[in-house]
Amino acid sequence: MGPSGSPAPAPLPTPTPTPTPTHPRLGYGTNGLTDLRLDDALALLADLGYDGVGLTLDHMHLDPLADDLPARTARIARRLDALGLTVTVETGARYVLDPRRKHGPSLLDPDPDARVRLLRTALRVAEDLGAHAVHCFSGTTPEGTDTPTAWQRLAATFGPLLEAAATARVPLAVEPEPGHLLATLDDFHHLRGLLGGPDPAVLGLTLDLGHCQCLEPLPPADCLRAAAPWIHHLQIEDMRRGVHEHLPFGDGEIDFAPLLAALAELTAAGYPGLTVVELPRHSHAGPELARSSLLFLRSHLRQEAPAC
Repeated sequence: MGPSGSPAPAPLPTPTPTPTPTHPRLGYGTNGLTDLRLDDALALLADLGYDGVGLTLDHMHLDPLADDLPARTARIARRLDALGLTVTVETGARYVLDPRRKHGPSLLDPDPDARVRLLRTALRVAEDLGAHAVHCFSGTTPEGTDTPTAWQRLAATFGPLLEAAATARVPLAVEPEPGHLLATLDDFHHLRGLLGGPDPAVLGLTLDLGHCQCLEPLPPADCLRAAAPWIHHLQIEDMRRGVHEHLPFGDGEIDFAPLLAALAELTAAGYPGLTVVELPRHSHAGPELARSSLLFLRSHLRQEAPAC
C-alpha cells in the first residue's frame, strides 16, 4: 500500500532494450542558457556536439503554465529529434509557480497542490518528449514545521506522483539538494523506506556530483558508485566542500580523474541517461561555458578511457 493507504503504483513495464552507450551522454542545462531563446539554445548545444539537454520548464523556454502546452511540446519534440538531442525534464525553476518565493510552494508546504500539478504536467511533457526522467526535489522545511511532519508530507505527496510516473512510463528522479529536507543520499533512502521501497524504475535519483563534493561524507566518485542502481539523471559542475555554489570546471575542488572514471564505468554498465552540466548562475556566459565545459569533459574522459 502507498503512504496514504492507496494501492502501491504498478511497476513500469520492462522497456525495449536500447544499445549501450559507448561514451557518457553529455548535456547542458537550459537553466544556464536563460539569455537565449530555446531554439537557439538547442541549436547551440547540437552544434557544439552535446548528446542532450536538461530542459528546465520555465517561462522563458517551455512554460508549463502557458496555453497550448501540448502543441508547444510537440514542436520541441520535433526540434530535439531533428537536432539529435535526447532530453531530461527538470523542474528546478526558481519562480515558475510563485513570483515572490523561490521554489515555492514545495512538496513540504501545507498546500503542495501547485507543485504536485507541476510535476504531473512535467511527467506528461516528458512522456511526449521521450525524456529519460523527470527531475524533482523535496524543498526546504517550512518555518514552524517539525522534521517528522515534513517527512510525512513528502511521503504523502509522492504516493500519487509515483502512480502518475508509472502511467506515463517516465521515472521520477529526486535530487538531494543542500539545505532541503532531502539533502543527502541517506535522506533519499529514508524516503524510499517511508514509501515501502518503490521500484527504482519508478522512483530514482538525480545525483548532482557537485553536491556530493559539497556535503556527502564520501568523495563524488564513491557516491556515484554507491548510488548507481537508482540513478536516472546526473548533473555535474565543480564545487567546494561545504559551499553550495555551482562553479565552472577548474574553479572548485573536485578531483575529476576518479569521478569521470566512475562515470565511464556507469556508462559501460548500461546507464542510458544524461550527465548534464549544471551552471544556473552563469547564463551571462552560457554559450562560452557550454563550449569550454564540453571540451573539459571530453578531454578528461579520453584520459580515463581504457587502452585498447
